[in-house]
Amino acid sequence: MSYKNEMTIKMPAKSINESFARSAVAAFCVELNPTLDEIADIKTAVSEAVTNCVVHAYPSGNGNIELWVGLSENCVEIKISDNGIGIENFNQAMQPFFTTKSTDERAGMGFTVMESFMDSVSLSNNEGGGLVVCLKKMLGKNNKVEASA
Repeated sequence: MSYKNEMTIKMPAKSINESFARSAVAAFCVELNPTLDEIADIKTAVSEAVTNCVVHAYPSGNGNIELWVGLSENCVEIKISDNGIGIENFNQAMQPFFTTKSTDERAGMGFTVMESFMDSVSLSNNEGGGLVVCLKKMLGKNNKVEASA
């Protein structure tokens, strides 16, 4: 896909950076003239994906998150990646209420929330270890985006 604009941000996997990540993505998407509802959807999904990296990817507490955003005519594609411990079973991880942190009062709804606010959510292994979450959203139309492999 050809993008009219794109950006990459690398940040430590710390909870304090979650609000920065969602705000940076929202601000970057403004050039496509999204509705307030579309911006809210994007911010919520990015928040969930970044929080998953912070909570699950790095049990030792040290690591980075890379956030990439590509804009086409009316589509936002967001990739949030880490080099953490990864996920063994994508299908299981994407089931509502599944969590590996049940003792930490986690609801296991992160991927479900992402799917409810975005047109497409897909997972893949990161080449350097860890996970890549790809989020896509069409802006200004009721069309759905097909997940890419």
